[in-house]
Amino acid sequence: MIEILRSGAGRIPFVELIDSKEQGIALDVRYARTDNFLSTRFYPQARVFLLSHVAEDVMRVCEDLRAQGRGLLIFDGYRPWSVTKQFWDRSSVGVREFLADPATGSAHNRACAVDLSLFDLATGLPIAMPSDFDEMNEKAWRDFQGGAEDARRERDRLRTAMEQHGFTGIPNEWWHFNHSSRHEWPVMDFGFEEIPPVPQNPRPLRSR
Repeated sequence: MIEILRSGAGRIPFVELIDSKEQGIALDVRYARTDNFLSTRFYPQARVFLLSHVAEDVMRVCEDLRAQGRGLLIFDGYRPWSVTKQFWDRSSVGVREFLADPATGSAHNRACAVDLSLFDLATGLPIAMPSDFDEMNEKAWRDFQGGAEDARRERDRLRTAMEQHGFTGIPNEWWHFNHSSRHEWPVMDFGFEEIPPVPQNPRPLRSR
């Protein structure tokens, strides 16, 4: 079994992403509601946390996409390990294909992964993708070639922007991106209420 960090949240360099259309960030935290794949509220608040350097790279992606008229629609960032375990325990074998095994933990548990899509900066509306977030079927695969061409083009736009700033995707979820530093951080199981006040929406100060 992996080692899980359950105390010392104040020593982790968390940053909170907040809804700011001016910066190109919008939040859609479905795990704080019941309109998710398990119809259960898992988070007490609609908040998104990442490690500070991961958040900085997300903001670099924002800067690139703003020039293309796009913003980032954020679904999830840091996820406590206990939530990952609930996902696993409540899901069928077929659904588990799309889930992280709690025995090894997720990059989300390390605050080094983000689930996201795009929205139109001019209208504020979500951009159509080949599937919805957490739609667990073949449409969710990053190389799915069905559906509308415009939707596939937007999916690939997101992937290109993320890969230019230290993130890599996974084959079966176009919305999920891991940061290159994920192996350097522990699996954590802090509730959101345990995270002390932290900086918000950092401005990237260094270039790659």
